[in-house]
Amino acid sequence: MVDLRPSFKRKLAGWGLIAFGVLGVILPFLHGMIFLLLGVFMLRQQYIWAHNALGPLQRRFPAMMAKMDGMETRFIAWGRRQLARLPSSSARNR
Repeated sequence: MVDLRPSFKRKLAGWGLIAFGVLGVILPFLHGMIFLLLGVFMLRQQYIWAHNALGPLQRRFPAMMAKMDGMETRFIAWGRRQLARLPSSSARNR
């Protein structure tokens, strides 16, 4: 069963990566497949088709997919810590 967790930010980031991937397939200086895979990875909790597209990779490389999940979790935690370090808006108004 797929646990879909809709998020506008994740959809925007995922579709942006897919757009870069399409450009990368056309342009010689971008690695399109990397961006396409990252975009689908970002969208895996947003759409069932993206979750199903990663199924063969999950079966073939379960350790790598677990590492990717761990890296994503750490990256999100790092981003939240960085946001918490920013001065609050009330401190800027003083």
